[in-house]
Amino acid sequence: MSTAGVRRGGTALTLIGLAGLIGLFWLSFFWVSTEVNQGVAQRIFYVHVPAAWTSFMAIGISALCSGVYLWLRDERLDRAALAAAEGGFVFATIVLVTGPLWGKIAWGTYWTWEPRLTLTLLLWFIFLGYFMVRGSTEDPEKGKRFAAVVALVGAIDIPFIHVSVLWFRSLHPQPVVAKAEGPTLPQDMLTTLLVGVLVFTVLFFGLFLMRYALEGLRAELQLRERRTSS
Repeated sequence: MSTAGVRRGGTALTLIGLAGLIGLFWLSFFWVSTEVNQGVAQRIFYVHVPAAWTSFMAIGISALCSGVYLWLRDERLDRAALAAAEGGFVFATIVLVTGPLWGKIAWGTYWTWEPRLTLTLLLWFIFLGYFMVRGSTEDPEKGKRFAAVVALVGAIDIPFIHVSVLWFRSLHPQPVVAKAEGPTLPQDMLTTLLVGVLVFTVLFFGLFLMRYALEGLRAELQLRERRTSS
């Protein structure tokens, strides 16, 4: 597919994701039932958890593309890894903003150094380092390789974030959906959550394709400049 086609596809998915976001907010505020113990504050759940899922998926894609890039040295894979990393970083930031807002009401404090929060913050800093490493050397190719290694290291953190509430004493609640015996949420809450996951996923892929297309255009311009100067 051409760069223009990728950009058009990304724009379409982004618009669908934004429309879905409006629908998700309507479901969260006007349709789904109110949780008994936490009340209205629990509705942050329908943004917080989908954002976490999307950030992990995006970072996983970035790590996968980075790993294959180190093997094949295909610039398209590096562009995909960068686009996915930026999306993952944005959604991880949403997680780290909505989590403390929910935690203040549920726990009485915005932040506590419990395992899942600490590991999620670590992941955020690892991918902040990913962007810093890309521009830390005079040789762009070396920066890309260093960043690819950082992405692989960051992805290792994701399974530990998931199991941290099972392995360690934690204020963070244990999983209510990703359980061997199945979800334990009421049907309307589960439906709203799954809609949120779908909407955030579509929105991510829309932004991913647009960002990938932008990097493709930048690469084409740089190639033309080199040909003109030579």
